[in-house]
Amino acid sequence: QVHMVESGGGLVQAGGSLRLSCAPSESISSLNAMGWYRQAPGRQREWVATIVGVGITLYTDSVKGRFTISRDSARNTVYLQMNSLKPEDTGVYYCNTLSNPFPWAQGTQVTVSS
Repeated sequence: QVHMVESGGGLVQAGGSLRLSCAPSESISSLNAMGWYRQAPGRQREWVATIVGVGITLYTDSVKGRFTISRDSARNTVYLQMNSLKPEDTGVYYCNTLSNPFPWAQGTQVTVSS
């Protein structure tokens, strides 16, 4: 079954940067509205950012000015550039379509140390 494959996570010190990527597990038609989500230990999954087409982006307040969502339509890949990372950004990051989401997969772990 098709799902999104996330990568690029890791361990970074506060103030550092990471770039996450996600792409479908097999070739599919172009993705439309996409979102990044994260789940911190002991908490529910929360929405982080959305991209619609190539020019419309939305962010949750806590990441505005620090995170940037983008896409490469030719590669059917969505990115999340994360700068000025904080310990509270720690969690498993997932991406998915906004409408008719695929089954949630493993995500990629982001750990920010203080």
